[in-house]
Amino acid sequence: MEAVSESLAPEALEALTAELVKALKTVFDPEIPVDVYELGLIYKIDVGDNKDITIDMTLTAPACPVAGEMPGWVKDAVARVPGVGEVTVNMVFDPPWTPARMSEEAKLELNMF
Repeated sequence: MEAVSESLAPEALEALTAELVKALKTVFDPEIPVDVYELGLIYKIDVGDNKDITIDMTLTAPACPVAGEMPGWVKDAVARVPGVGEVTVNMVFDPPWTPARMSEEAKLELNMF
């Protein structure tokens, strides 16, 4: 997963992306002790010319008990990053999430080796 921007300098985009990822790592699925970024629930981060942020994310299962709340948690976390504009979080289910999307760190945390 990488952030995309048409107009920001590569260094500025890299720094902003690091801050966005740091913010995303503060959001946890309440049923799994791993953050949404390491779980692989964040599919895409788009950074607009005016630093508006659009995030495509998914859930571990469409019937997740916090399906209605988690996009708001993600939006709130990213909106706290200094300098960002409007934040939009899109819920997508294609491709479906699988454990293969998890980072090595998440797999270790969940003893999935």
